[in-house]
Amino acid sequence: MTGFLNTKDGRKNYYAILNVYDDNGKRKPKWIDTGVPVKGNNKKKAEAKLKEILVNFQEGGIDINKDTGFLDFMELWLETLKVSISSTTYDAYKMTMRLHLVPYFEQKKYRVTEITPAVVQKYASDKLKNLSPNTVRKHLANISKCMDSAVKQNIIAYNPVKRIDLPKKVKFTGAKHYNERQIEQLLECAKGDPLEIVIWLTLFYGLRRSEVLGLMWNAVDFAEKTIAIKHTVVKVGNVIHKNDRTKNASSCTTFPMAEMIISELVKWKNRQQGLRTLQPNDYHDSDYVCTYKDGRPLSPDFVTQHFALLLRKNDMPHIRFHDLRHSSANYLKSLGFDLKDIQIWLRHKDIQTTMNIYVDLGMEDKSNIANRLNAKFQTLAAR
Repeated sequence: MTGFLNTKDGRKNYYAILNVYDDNGKRKPKWIDTGVPVKGNNKKKAEAKLKEILVNFQEGGIDINKDTGFLDFMELWLETLKVSISSTTYDAYKMTMRLHLVPYFEQKKYRVTEITPAVVQKYASDKLKNLSPNTVRKHLANISKCMDSAVKQNIIAYNPVKRIDLPKKVKFTGAKHYNERQIEQLLECAKGDPLEIVIWLTLFYGLRRSEVLGLMWNAVDFAEKTIAIKHTVVKVGNVIHKNDRTKNASSCTTFPMAEMIISELVKWKNRQQGLRTLQPNDYHDSDYVCTYKDGRPLSPDFVTQHFALLLRKNDMPHIRFHDLRHSSANYLKSLGFDLKDIQIWLRHKDIQTTMNIYVDLGMEDKSNIANRLNAKFQTLAAR
């Protein structure tokens, strides 16, 4: 049996990494907390602890699965999962672990076998003091997937997360949308703005921010008059991910290009070409449609912040950038399209999402219902 010492980002102690092999001869390193702090002159103490761990393991004194720390097991699970999930999802898991799970569980030193329903319930209760129920549910979902892996490996008998009371989901009620007049005003205000083409495409096709920023010229076919949604740009923490995939399979689609959109895209492409000519040595040929003046792709943060600035500058009601997608949905409804049409255009996986999130009954709709009910009840009352 061999092993070595290592440290981990954000962790205070040295770790012993044991070179363990499965029945097929494949190396499966196991991380064990030595309990020896990295800070200070403790390297020799850690080396002595490593030797002790190796001896105990060889003599059967350590059950490598049962004695594995919860955080260590979760990190090993994440590394195993890395090959089967997107880099965006992986970074989101890692960020949750770094910002929440490690600070909470590190001092408690739970082994994976000590994560009981009571421990998980306490974590949820503590986190609900500062985080929304929906965010805490995401944390619990990550822990649950990890615990499912421990069950499959016969390390624990059941998944403790599945035996707790989950926080109730909170329906987001902060979504707003612009009406037809406000949409026209916004398009007028956006003329010549860095977000002009971004706003046009988002409103017309109801795109997500990640989709409009991921649009590339190779996905725009002027001959066939089509535009393909197949690439996204997403920011997780401080890392920007450029993915050749959309949020889900139904989001990947090809739209027809209306004459107005063709006109706007041609105008924008010509503008990019002019900027490229003006700064031949400093222009970045990225092939992205939505770019800064120097050709670099627009960042998600810039879109969010500049959009808010654009609205304030023009005294328009504040809405989130994502609410342009909401506005697109409600505009389609005002034009007479039904929920199925809107679901297809917005590329929701199921129509319930369209009903729950994006299409509201406005005051005009409610007034029409009230007036029709009033006429019916007046007839009934007159009998």
